[in-house]
Amino acid sequence: MKKKQQRIPQKKQEDTSPKLGDMINSDILAKLRETQKELSQAEQVKKEAEEEKKREERRLREKNKSFEELLGESNLDWKKYK
Repeated sequence: MKKKQQRIPQKKQEDTSPKLGDMINSDILAKLRETQKELSQAEQVKKEAEEEKKREERRLREKNKSFEELLGESNLDWKKYK
């Protein structure tokens, strides 16, 4: 039988190249984070406005339905009550 060879773990070479975070000035990084925060807030406001618009359209559509449309959407079986 063959003897199992023991593997000696190789030491990982440390990455000595500079990272992006190290290269960017702290004030530029702060500006980027502030811009990201503003964009996320703007997106949230836009999403809320869109939801409000959909609710208003749904309310107006429901308001303008005719009796026939309301009766057709009803889940009651009117034949049971005849």
